[in-house]
Amino acid sequence: MGHLHRRFFGFVREKAMKRLRVMTTVAATCALALAVLSIDRASGQVKQGKTRPIKTQQLMKGLVAVQCGALKKGLDAGPADDAAWAAVATSAALLNETGYTLLADGRCPDAAWAGAAKTLSECSAEVLKAIDAKDADAAKTAFGAMTKACAACHEVHRPKK
Repeated sequence: MGHLHRRFFGFVREKAMKRLRVMTTVAATCALALAVLSIDRASGQVKQGKTRPIKTQQLMKGLVAVQCGALKKGLDAGPADDAAWAAVATSAALLNETGYTLLADGRCPDAAWAGAAKTLSECSAEVLKAIDAKDADAAKTAFGAMTKACAACHEVHRPKK
């Protein structure tokens, strides 16, 4: 009877160990899937906000690139009259607002993005202050600092070509 008893419990123990290995494998697979989904979700926030339809690429191409180019061109030309100063002020103000937009709607995935968006807002505010004073040199200096923030974020988040 002792021999059957040991054999029976050995069989039960072997089945329990096999079940434990299977459960461990399933748990590890689920954890890995969750991690992958979390990473994908974070990169999804870079591509688009949670509730607003505009994609980040559309913000960058349709707003940031256009206004950044217009601001640079206007400052390089040296605004000659009130209309030219108003035009560069509009570009700087739109870039300032974009800094806040990039942090809104769950779009911000990490500290690099948050820091660059904050710097974009701060430096564009300095550009605006210099424009209000009609100081093109100070506006160009602040503009240079602003574009460095953009480059830092692009280093982390822009897809490599």
